[in-house]
Amino acid sequence: MEFKNILVPTDGSEYTKSAIKAAVDFAKTVGGKITALYVLDQTMISNMPMDAAVRNVYDALAAEGKEAVDVVRKLADEAGVPVEISVKEGSPVKVILEESSKYDMIIMGTLGRTGMSKLLMGSVAERVVRASSCPVLVVRASEAGN
Repeated sequence: MEFKNILVPTDGSEYTKSAIKAAVDFAKTVGGKITALYVLDQTMISNMPMDAAVRNVYDALAAEGKEAVDVVRKLADEAGVPVEISVKEGSPVKVILEESSKYDMIIMGTLGRTGMSKLLMGSVAERVVRASSCPVLVVRASEAGN
């Protein structure tokens, strides 16, 4: 089994930086390529009318997504690893699972949800591990801030 086509979901948080570094190192070692995926999570704003305030939130999320995938692109470029960028809309878990069949492996961090939000929503990484079409490597963020 080859692991050369690697999906790297990122939410732009500190929690994903260790996973991004691990994915770039892994891809470089195996001669693989990375696709950086940011999912513009619309679940919070999907039932609201698209007024100016909601548009501002949407634009801020889109800008956050561009920054998130640019971090992956920068590290991959520095390491000489081919990288593609993908920004999609929807529920992060659903989109990652839909994309999983196109990849040999997913390398992801424990994403930024904590406390009550994690309890209510469940861990994105855990839900991806349980239902992914391909193997998933979850990289825990270091306590010292990566």
